[in-house]
Amino acid sequence: MESIERTVAKSLLEIKAVMLRPDNPFTWASGWRSPIYCDNRRILSYPQLREQVCRWMADNINSRYPDADVIAGVATGAIAHGMLIAHFLGKPFIYVRPKPKDHGTGSQIEGILAEGSKVVVVEDLISTGMSSLAAVDALNKSGAEVMGMVAIFSYNFNVSRRAFENANVELNTLTNYDALVEVASETGYIKDSDIGLLKEWRYSPSTWGQE
Repeated sequence: MESIERTVAKSLLEIKAVMLRPDNPFTWASGWRSPIYCDNRRILSYPQLREQVCRWMADNINSRYPDADVIAGVATGAIAHGMLIAHFLGKPFIYVRPKPKDHGTGSQIEGILAEGSKVVVVEDLISTGMSSLAAVDALNKSGAEVMGMVAIFSYNFNVSRRAFENANVELNTLTNYDALVEVASETGYIKDSDIGLLKEWRYSPSTWGQE
């Protein structure tokens, strides 16, 4: 039986939630040149896959954090996934904005969060981890206890691993960049000659592709 890690990686490639273009790189908003683009919002358009991914994440939370009180999604990419997971678990849902609103109540956390609540954070994608950990920081400052974070996909950057370790936040993902490249190679999505370039990018994403 194929692992969840490989099954999810294959599904992301099939629905083009992840695209690999070593020969024609994408440019991220940060300015980084990248052979990969990931948009997990595409999962939401595939009902069976959407339910399976969210149930796997819900099972992960149930087994690792059975005492969790609240599920928190990181805006905006993880709001829909997080809400479905909270629904499957029968738990309250909140979401965390990148920064407080500049109008109305000025809230950064939307929903009801009692002080001392045990929270599990849901993300769709982990790159450097900075925005994800900013949400954790906002929750901690509000008086919550963040138990850990679950996500669909991680690029497995060294910088993100160090950031989560330094913040003492446990991260669990359904799949990751290394599994994706392995599956892409086995299925003929990429050429064997592309693997070296793809591995180089993961180890040095900020300088990859620069002349």
